[in-house]
Amino acid sequence: MDDDSYKVRLDIFEGPLDLLLYLIKKDEIDIYDISIEGITKQYLDYIETFKLLNIDLASEFIVMAANLMYIKSRTLLPRSEQPPEEDCEEDDPRWELIRQLIEYKKFKDAAGTLAEKAREQEDMFAHIPEKPPSKSRESAPLAEISIFDLIRAFQGVLKRFEEAHDLGDIIDDRFTVSDKMELLLNNFSPGQSMPFKSLFASASTKSEVIVTFLALLELMKLNQFLVCQDQILGEIEIERRAGT
Repeated sequence: MDDDSYKVRLDIFEGPLDLLLYLIKKDEIDIYDISIEGITKQYLDYIETFKLLNIDLASEFIVMAANLMYIKSRTLLPRSEQPPEEDCEEDDPRWELIRQLIEYKKFKDAAGTLAEKAREQEDMFAHIPEKPPSKSRESAPLAEISIFDLIRAFQGVLKRFEEAHDLGDIIDDRFTVSDKMELLLNNFSPGQSMPFKSLFASASTKSEVIVTFLALLELMKLNQFLVCQDQILGEIEIERRAGT
């Protein structure tokens, strides 16, 4: 893979606050009880994974990373040695971030409720065909399964691969993203599904794992594949769209 020439451009509508809310939800902790040290480490791990995949990141992600590092450094200092903050009435350095997360979650939940009501309104006057089409297994597209879920699954695959293969930083240029896209299309018939981790079963190098994941992202952007998840934070399956 030529990292210098290939750069992923995803339509990622989620921002840094979405990532933080995702990490909080994943760990099943209360927003008020967030561990700055723990959430900063996880956040930076995601940033490093995005860099590894050569994915363009909005500047807001980097700004938030710097802010988290600053808050973390303040929490490690004794209260008497913490630098003064303008207009800061709270003793807890985390509070401003917590307040941002709470307000953002309120607006996000409200937007989700309005979107759901709009979908229900559309269905009220839906045309009923003479012969209803057969229902296939419900699948969630990329827009409904967060990119952070995919990155989490990829991180798990990469970690297990590195633990099982003592390959160091071996670079394998036998495969390109285009090659893997063609291979995935050939290996999946329309409507066929497969566990996400199975996509990497035959990979022999870290580079091949990365290229396979990038190929999947591109095929999802082209509406060739769906991401299926039967429960929140559950196992992810990949399904090729019927009729493609």
